[in-house]
Amino acid sequence: MLTARSDVADRVTGLKLGADDYLSKPFEVEELLARIEALLRRSRNGSTEMAHNLFSFGDILVDLRTKEVVRAGVPLEMTAKEFALLRFFIANPNQPLGRQTLLQEVWGYKHVLNTRTVDLHISQLRQKLEANPKEPRHIVTAFRSGYKFIPFPRAAST
Repeated sequence: MLTARSDVADRVTGLKLGADDYLSKPFEVEELLARIEALLRRSRNGSTEMAHNLFSFGDILVDLRTKEVVRAGVPLEMTAKEFALLRFFIANPNQPLGRQTLLQEVWGYKHVLNTRTVDLHISQLRQKLEANPKEPRHIVTAFRSGYKFIPFPRAAST
């Protein structure tokens, strides 16, 4: 996209709607040409790297490469462990993930521990990502299993 709109919300919307890149005016011709060349290189190589690095759900946009998370156009501050947990959820959507699995895969713990670390980090992620953290739609509790990441929850029945 080449546009005069330069707000973060506009850029996020453009990318969510399918733009491969977003450049706002005024721009330098050299930068535009470099971006076009990069897109052509990726398309020639059959690379889907850009699509694999960007993930969206609800009003959240996650850039896995730059480790940036944006909610409704507003960048969120994430700790390294919060981002690692979110990345693991994104890689394992709709699957119940137990606390022990999360401790091993995200924290790297080799032995089973009795700790509330996972629950604390889930709570922090919900505060940042959920519209209503008390009634989460994306990071939900899986009864007797742990937690489940649901990127696209079903609409409520009417």
